[in-house]
Formats: sequence, C-alpha cells, structure tokens
Amino acid sequence: MGPPPSRRGEDWFTATYAAHYAPIVKYGLRRLGDTDASVELAQEVFVVAWRRRAEVPDYSLPWLYGVARRLLANRRRADRNRPVHVPLLSHDAGNDQHAAEGAAVELAVVRTAIAALSDKDQEILRLVGWEELSVVEAATVLGCTRTTAAVRLHRARRRLTAAMTSAAPATRIASPAVIPS
Repeated sequence: MGPPPSRRGEDWFTATYAAHYAPIVKYGLRRLGDTDASVELAQEVFVVAWRRRAEVPDYSLPWLYGVARRLLANRRRADRNRPVHVPLLSHDAGNDQHAAEGAAVELAVVRTAIAALSDKDQEILRLVGWEELSVVEAATVLGCTRTTAAVRLHRARRRLTAAMTSAAPATRIASPAVIPS
C-alpha cells in the first residue's frame, strides 16, 4: 500500500509514473497508431493523476486506463472527422512466406470482424485482450460493476466469434494468399 492520499507527493508520483508510464503509452499506441500521440496521451493522463492524486487508488493502473479512455473519448468527440488507425498485430510474421501469407489473411479476418463490432464491444475486448486486465480491472476502467463488465465481455466475445465466422470466408476468397497456384 502506498502513502495515504493526503500525503502523496513527488515521490509517490515518481513511483507511479515509473511503474505505469510504459503501459499507458502502449494503451495509447494501440488505439491511436501514432507514437507521438500516445506519448502525449500518457502525459495528459499523468497530469490528471497529479491533479487528482487524492482520488487515485493504491493499485492505480486501471484508474489510469480509465483516465486515458476518457481523454481519448474527449479527443474523438472534438475531432470526429479524423480517422483513428488501430494496428491489431505486429507485421512480424516470421520468415516463412506461407506463414506470412496465412498471418496476413488471419489479420484481415480479425480487422474486419473487430471493425464490425460496436465501440463498447471493441473496448472491452481490447482491455482484456491487449491490456491483459482482469474483468474487475476492466470494470474499473469502464466505470461499471464487475458483473456488467463480465456480461459485456461474454457478449462481445460471442459477437466477435460470429463476426469472424462471417468475415472469414469472404476474406479468404478475396485473398490471393490462399488461392492455389
């Protein structure tokens, strides 16, 4: 446990920053696709954490993700016309050409399926899948109960599976990687 909220000073902030800066930057990078923008987001998150340090819980990462999520929502509302690029996987599929082609097809299936989901479904899947949060931690980020988050996750997974099933045949037919030569 950290110091009581009334006694949180520079040492507390420095330790929190050191422990959680990289995960917050990665959170932004996965959602924005731009290193500079994700670093700027992390800076904004920690400005909020400093100003509201009395409200930050001892295990602060889910709380910081929630701040980042709300900052991103504010940014999207302010600039609706700017497209957001979200890379889902790295492009390092190995040296095997067939593995690379198969990975490209699967990536296309996943991207198509994720794009078909609602923003709420995408967010709960990203929190649990990419950020590796527990359902309780994801609930903290989303500002809902554990039960609500668990139900959202279950439904989002079910919808993702359905979307991948419907997207897979069309993507595979259109992809030259699976057409026999």
